[in-house]
Amino acid sequence: MHLRYHTERPVALDIDLDVEGFTALLGLSGAGKSTLLKAIAGLLPAHGIPFGELPPERRPIGYLPQGYALFPHLNAWRNVAFGLNLPRAQQRAGACELLARVGLAQHAEALPEHLSGGQQQRVALARALARKPALLLLDEPTSALDAATRDTLLVELIELIDRLGIPALAVTHDPHLAGMADRMAVLAGGRIVQQGPPHEVFAAPGNVDVARLVGYRNLLPGIVREIDGQTAYVDVEGLALAVRPDSGIVPGSAVLLAIRAEDITIVHSAVTEPPHAWQTRIATLRREGSGVRITTTGPPALEAMIAHQVAREAQLASNARITLHLAPEAIRILPAPERADHSLSRGSPRPG
Repeated sequence: MHLRYHTERPVALDIDLDVEGFTALLGLSGAGKSTLLKAIAGLLPAHGIPFGELPPERRPIGYLPQGYALFPHLNAWRNVAFGLNLPRAQQRAGACELLARVGLAQHAEALPEHLSGGQQQRVALARALARKPALLLLDEPTSALDAATRDTLLVELIELIDRLGIPALAVTHDPHLAGMADRMAVLAGGRIVQQGPPHEVFAAPGNVDVARLVGYRNLLPGIVREIDGQTAYVDVEGLALAVRPDSGIVPGSAVLLAIRAEDITIVHSAVTEPPHAWQTRIATLRREGSGVRITTTGPPALEAMIAHQVAREAQLASNARITLHLAPEAIRILPAPERADHSLSRGSPRPG
């Protein structure tokens, strides 16, 4: 389904978006993601296709708001029945049929407080299906799920929506959710700046906004000094880094190198040498669940995520001298923004 929507308030948006299967719209808080959903649903003034000519009550749209908005005093089937346009005598049967479609037939009499977060989400989905929607809209669908079960419930939700055969648009600030979708798009500056299969968007961000949103923590401005076959040498604060050149890149080009913290490794100083490895010192060190996050003094200053075992073997500590290694294929080369944002050189902000 192709969506074309334009809004002026509360956020100016000019959206051109393809929704296929379960599509995730990724953007920072305040970018206008929820505004877009409300515009499509007819809850905010907007110009758009499809559905733009219809009043909200006539739009074939199922809307799942954050927190699901279930009535706490009504059991599951009565919550679903609220969305049905059926005579009272037929509402229970109709609601239970929809609950069966989402795998909750046995919980028809349960109040929301007695259901898990995933079950509440399915009740809300069943209620949305009561409108016989041509499009499902989901506002931050993982916000009410606990971290321990989030991935499992999200996979189940995506599989369920795919089986229903209804295109769904889920907005999120979580790149992890976007990476699990059938398709994703990135919203920045009031427009869609990139869209496609998640693996393509994550592997080849088209600009700094996309790179930042999909988790490239190091964004380094540089100048292309030389191109030798399939290798370009980019000067970053006096360090020559080898990268795989893109078309249109010529010596003298100003570029931005995007590097994931997880793609930087620590090696013994004798293993290799520039342009694939260089020595630096650890500026800060912080232990996290998945590894040890370090920043380096530079140049260039970088952020790296090191596995716990590697960190122990290397005896990492603040101010320790280390040798970093970076494979050329791990570096994404992007056009330099019109105004260099040097605050992005290390630790680009996380979506929030």
